Amino acid sequence: MTAQPPAQTRIPTPAGTVSSAPSPAPSPSPRTSGVTRSLLACAVVASPLWAFVSLTQAATRQGFDITRHPLSALSNGSLGWLQISNFLLAGALLALGTGGLRRALRGTPGGTWAPRLVRIAGIGMIAAGAFVMDPLDGFPLGAPSAETATLTWHSYAHFAAGSVTFTSLIAACYVLGRHFGRAGNRRYAIASRIAGTALLLGNGWAVSGGRAGTLTLAVGAVTAMLWVSVVAYGKRRGI
Repeated sequence: MTAQPPAQTRIPTPAGTVSSAPSPAPSPSPRTSGVTRSLLACAVVASPLWAFVSLTQAATRQGFDITRHPLSALSNGSLGWLQISNFLLAGALLALGTGGLRRALRGTPGGTWAPRLVRIAGIGMIAAGAFVMDPLDGFPLGAPSAETATLTWHSYAHFAAGSVTFTSLIAACYVLGRHFGRAGNRRYAIASRIAGTALLLGNGWAVSGGRAGTLTLAVGAVTAMLWVSVVAYGKRRGI
């Protein structure tokens, strides 16, 4: 059996003759579009989920002070499993959602590195959930002060995972700023850079030992993470 040639369409020419042209290629399969949208949905819900669970605990758990304790400290105590699960689930959703970002951004400026960086951030969150930081500075109640606490290896592993997560998120926001800038979407380009800068400054202030540094870090982290969700939501809508 021989292969059949593509269907031909007869098109009138100005001289009244007719010519043949191949029929238009079929549109992308709905299944592929549905897979992309489903993957993007994972990235949409990951950050709001993490922020809601973290901030709700920060406001309700006894002894926790967001101006003194990082949100990671919520992984300690009798309810620590909530924050551990929060890190693991949100990180997995974020890493999975980058498959949708990769499809949506394919062939555009930043289309390679933005999804990669977001995926690294998701993996970093999973590691941050797996390696729990030590209790310190009075949380949970009875924990040693920051000056007298002795950190164990899993605290250092947690801090390393956090550094990877924050650095990747900052870079991802700036890459997305370039993507939207080249696409002519000035509003999204500016917002992307603001989100990255918020985390850069918040983390820098916390690392330098600045007053209420854990609060500035929380604000920066939530801002950058929520922006990734906004971008994923926009891509689901074709922005």
